[in-house]
Amino acid sequence: MKKRKTLAQIFSNRKNRYILRRILKYYITPYRFKLYCAIGLMVLVALSTAGLAYGMEYVLNIVFQTHSGHYIPIVGISVFFIFFIKGLATYGQSVLVNYVGLKIIADFQKQMFCHLMQSDLDYIHNSSSGSLIARFTNDVNLLRALVSTVLTSGGRDFFCVIFLVFVMFQKDWVLASFCFFIFPLAILPIARFGRRLRKASTGSQENTGRLAMLLNQVFHGARHVKAYGMEKYEMQKAKVIIDDVFQQTHKVARARAASHPIMELLGGAAIVMVIVYGGYQVLEGDRTIGTFFAFITALLLAYEPMKKIAHLNSDLQEGIAAGIRIFHFLDHKPRIHEIENPITLQIDKGNIDFHQVDFSYSADKKALNNVSLRIKGGKMTALVGASGGGKSTLLNLIPRFYDIQKGQIFIDNQDIKDVSLSSLRKNIALVSQEVSLFDDTVFSNIAYGRFSATREDVIKAAQYADAHEFILKLPEGYDTIIGENGIRLSGGQRQRVSIARAILKNASILLLDEATSALDNEAEKKVQHALDYLLKNRTSLVIAHRLSTILKADYIYVMDKGEIVEEGTHDTLIKQESHY
Repeated sequence: MKKRKTLAQIFSNRKNRYILRRILKYYITPYRFKLYCAIGLMVLVALSTAGLAYGMEYVLNIVFQTHSGHYIPIVGISVFFIFFIKGLATYGQSVLVNYVGLKIIADFQKQMFCHLMQSDLDYIHNSSSGSLIARFTNDVNLLRALVSTVLTSGGRDFFCVIFLVFVMFQKDWVLASFCFFIFPLAILPIARFGRRLRKASTGSQENTGRLAMLLNQVFHGARHVKAYGMEKYEMQKAKVIIDDVFQQTHKVARARAASHPIMELLGGAAIVMVIVYGGYQVLEGDRTIGTFFAFITALLLAYEPMKKIAHLNSDLQEGIAAGIRIFHFLDHKPRIHEIENPITLQIDKGNIDFHQVDFSYSADKKALNNVSLRIKGGKMTALVGASGGGKSTLLNLIPRFYDIQKGQIFIDNQDIKDVSLSSLRKNIALVSQEVSLFDDTVFSNIAYGRFSATREDVIKAAQYADAHEFILKLPEGYDTIIGENGIRLSGGQRQRVSIARAILKNASILLLDEATSALDNEAEKKVQHALDYLLKNRTSLVIAHRLSTILKADYIYVMDKGEIVEEGTHDTLIKQESHY
């Protein structure tokens, strides 16, 4: 009864039941055939184990008491056959269970990555990279351990205990009753340690996420760390986090280990009781040596799987904690979504119109307030103004990186909320100050977003972007791996690769977010030459602070505190002698 009560403690929590049902329904059920086969093999392992204990009585009574060697070859062959069957069945169920566990990891990671790719930019920016990495690595491994261990301990070990207990009761129900009065005493302390383990496991995963985030930041900012002499500061931060990881992991290890001495103590007490009570019965002739040793064998064989089942609570607690964190991530709903049956964006002139647009990142402050403007098709429109005025926010609303709270945005009289996200973003190219390149070849980085492009297409785009010459000088030309975020290229080279990517995409609308502000004069000249080609005959919205860029704009909007405070050409704005 107490055993059932302990399992009830694990499953009584509604959230726990929901997590386990969800894992079973969506992640384990697809592999039910393999699991049925594994369970069949587990039963075979359990029957083989029970058969060894059951046969011990006949080995001792028939062979040794009769002093006949006639049965020894038969007994030997039978024992060998049982071990052979048990070995094959153990191998088969281990392979199947591990296959299911690893497939569940793969399924979770694929679903999580797809979910991350479909999440809002706002959610990704507000999430710790280390925390997300911990979800993809540590948490899914804990879930795999949950599934594999539960299937092994809850399956093979459970069947072994059932069959061995049957043998024990069949041999001596009184002695068996004494033994199983002792083992339930372990349940309450083990359940208590399980609750501690779950709490410690949650803290351990959070600290692991903090460490992953620190490593990510240091790897990306290594040059700045050394430039500012901050090595000792970063080392001290790492020591604090690593010590926190150690403390939490040590708590997990202590909680997991706590059940061992309890089970050893109670197991030892049960065995001592059996030896004393059973031994006297053998001496008095109330029981045969074979029956006594068969009982002892069954008890000893049952002891190990009993310990594993006792530890099952620990794996359940860690796995459920991991499942809660993963499903919390998976259940986050993107706020940017398409309407039912969206239309495909059709570009004619390329006009972009903002009508009384309001936008806020938080409830207490507006980033844009009643903004209305037109970006003319085929022309270059510039946004200028002080930092924090709302320029980047306005630019990010066009490809729907964020959604407005009030107003409308049209592209050629088509509300961008009515068109599919794929068709909207297919017609928009983005070049920003913060260039995003991948640890891949130059060719792959330029062709990113259009992998159907031929090598000739990529080379032509690089030539227009004034990048072809420096690419040919790289060790392997277009096949050179440029490192994470293009670390092996200079700032100007990275920007020209980014522009080549935008040229290859050949989108109708171009968004430039201070694309040259971080470059020196020489690099800016080369990049500006590439931009001149890119801007030609395209609807372009440019955020710029440099006069050289602004002078080329056909029309200029001046922004301040989320509002349009001035507009016009460079010459007319100069004459007004106001904000511009």
